[in-house]
Amino acid sequence: MRKGQRIVSAVLFVIYLVTLVYLLFFSENYGRTEGYTTYQYNLVPFREIRRYLLYVTAPRLRLINIGGNILAFVPFGFFVPVLFPGLRKWWLTTLVTALFSFAVEVIQLFARIGICDVDDVILNTAGGFLGFLLFALISRINKRYAKKQKV
Repeated sequence: MRKGQRIVSAVLFVIYLVTLVYLLFFSENYGRTEGYTTYQYNLVPFREIRRYLLYVTAPRLRLINIGGNILAFVPFGFFVPVLFPGLRKWWLTTLVTALFSFAVEVIQLFARIGICDVDDVILNTAGGFLGFLLFALISRINKRYAKKQKV
């Protein structure tokens, strides 16, 4: 990757992270600024995912919770291998995404902002994996294009 592309990628990643932190911890649109008097958390995998799929009838709420958690971390899974060549294996990028998401959930738990939910970690990690797949697809296309340019 050329130096200019790396700088642009780094700037976009920082903008993404700042936006993500704002949405996760400060945005009033998602009730993030409301503190809780008691800890609220879910440590049972797939409990909330199942609840949203089976019992929440409003498609908008399903999309925001399930789709939003996945889509929010697609850029993370894309930019990690772009900026950190040592993490260009699917499992490393997925692991870094899971650890970052876990850290977010722990902060939410102790700061009493939002709800600590293992399902968010699962969905965020899936988003990071999809981001890695997007990176891999684009990399493959770029390699084929570069080979054709040499011929």
